[in-house]
Amino acid sequence: MAATSSTLVSVPSPPAPAPAADPAPAPGPAGRRERLPALDGLRLLAALMVCLYHFAGRGGDISRSWGQSPARVFPDLATAAVYGCLGVQFFFVISGFVICMSSWGRSPGDFFRSRVARLYPAYWAAVLLVTGAAFVVPAALHPLRLDQVLVNLTMFQMPTGVPRVLGVCWTLWAEVRFYALFAVCVVLRGVTYRRVVLFCCVWTLAAVICKGAGNELTAQLVMPEHAPFFVGGLALYLIHRCGGNPTLWGIVGVSWLLGQETVTTGLWRPGAAGDFHRSPYVILLVLTLGFAAVAAVALGWTRWASWPWLTTAGVLTYPFYLVHEHLGWCVIRVLHRGLGLPPWPTLTVTVLGMLGLAWLIHRHVERPLGPRLKKAGTARNDTSIPAPS
Repeated sequence: MAATSSTLVSVPSPPAPAPAADPAPAPGPAGRRERLPALDGLRLLAALMVCLYHFAGRGGDISRSWGQSPARVFPDLATAAVYGCLGVQFFFVISGFVICMSSWGRSPGDFFRSRVARLYPAYWAAVLLVTGAAFVVPAALHPLRLDQVLVNLTMFQMPTGVPRVLGVCWTLWAEVRFYALFAVCVVLRGVTYRRVVLFCCVWTLAAVICKGAGNELTAQLVMPEHAPFFVGGLALYLIHRCGGNPTLWGIVGVSWLLGQETVTTGLWRPGAAGDFHRSPYVILLVLTLGFAAVAAVALGWTRWASWPWLTTAGVLTYPFYLVHEHLGWCVIRVLHRGLGLPPWPTLTVTVLGMLGLAWLIHRHVERPLGPRLKKAGTARNDTSIPAPS
């Protein structure tokens, strides 16, 4: 120790630095679990994008319902509707945001019960309704065998190779794998800022490596084609909760960069323009707007959008997403080809009808059955508490 005079002066050692803590939640409502009306509105917007894609932006089964290609029935609408399939990636970004928000401070048991109660009641209703419609209007839908329908009730038909009752259920299988990864890697030990950031970084790196490895098993587990969107949503929620910083914005930026290449490669069909042609530049624009919209919610720029109908839109989104495709085909076939209703009124009535059916499913299936499922999954002597953060 150096001395400034002949008398040695004892200087106390500085205290040891305290362990670095997680960033504190930003002041205001962002630090608690809340319902964000603007996010509910974005969810319905994503569902309507997918709906218009199914009704006016693709061929296949819907061509049979209209009697010809939707590109000829709606020449102007189809030009935009072909990009509606990007609503799925929009959903995945929102899902990452919502799952991080809803799991904060919850135990693994709470997380599992909430996911089961949220996913299955409306899903079971949709599977049964579409199965019944397939027997009523077999020209529009192909009924499956009873054993295949029963497997569909588990939501595990995709990995088992069983035909799907609902065409959109492939996205649910991606969601279920995301929930499982997040639960095992983060929720099991308690959701914290550090753990979510680490999860985002490791999953991104694993997705990049997996994409070049060509191993089917790891691809199923890591989901390199979907990971950037879920990771982007997780990071955007951390920005909403704790405030932005270079690390979080860097995760969002890398997710966007990886995601835009994935969707452009998967959706762009180069060559002469024809039915359902997509421009890579428009694909990039739509995806960017999706990320930007969720970022606006994360930054609090949409707090002014607090209309009550947005909350209603949020609760209708999931059942609407499940039933609109196949039941919509049946309605279109009956109204347009059976009753001769013109295309635009047919489309309008079909979309409104599916929204009305979604409300009925929410009111008479989700609301009574969801809480019962959640309660049934709780043991009487369950004293679990959220893991420490």
